[in-house]
Amino acid sequence: MDTLKSATTGLSWKMSETPSFKKYELPPLPYKIDALEPYIAGQVIDVHYNGHHKGYVTNANAVLEKIEKIEKGEITGYDIQGVIRNLVFNVNGHKLHSLYWQNMAPSGKGGGKPGGKLADLLSKQYGGFDKFKQLFTEAMRSLPGTGWTVLYYDTETGNLEFTTFENHFMNHIAELPVILIVDEFEHAYYLQYKNNRNSYIDAWWNVANWDDAEKRLQKYVKRNIKYS
Repeated sequence: MDTLKSATTGLSWKMSETPSFKKYELPPLPYKIDALEPYIAGQVIDVHYNGHHKGYVTNANAVLEKIEKIEKGEITGYDIQGVIRNLVFNVNGHKLHSLYWQNMAPSGKGGGKPGGKLADLLSKQYGGFDKFKQLFTEAMRSLPGTGWTVLYYDTETGNLEFTTFENHFMNHIAELPVILIVDEFEHAYYLQYKNNRNSYIDAWWNVANWDDAEKRLQKYVKRNIKYS
């Protein structure tokens, strides 16, 4: 049994097994590269998925490998906060993109208005879909810099609440499951819409996958019968 000591904190610990983390994998797209056209061009999806999302997976796994080496004593000089930030940024980049792909669907399946429990809650809490769409669009357009706009379901109150993430993690509300998410990093639209993010936002409503959002909502509503 090896005894290791952190060069940063001076703390020691005993290691009984060789440390190893399961690595992240890039999930398959739920549709063809060009399936969201004309609203989101195939070229945009190709670069976004095969470049940026794949990059987050690769980088997240590289950080895990670095942590393994730290645990084994192969790396002794490191900034633990830097390691944490790097891991969180890339893991969230991976997980948020995985949600984003599922939250969209090709023409004929995406767009329109939600039904089911989601429509009921939007009517009860926002006065209907049109008012929600107005406010959610305002939130998307108000995002400073790059990040995401997110619709949550609060399992404590039964509320549908939205916020914006700066980068991949700022403003996240702990424990709340994501129902719907929109990527507003430039790589999500720039090749097609240039610096006109509002046009991308308007186009996104045509591919919003309400069936997927409803499925996510139902999973948590069932745990929260009081508010369902």
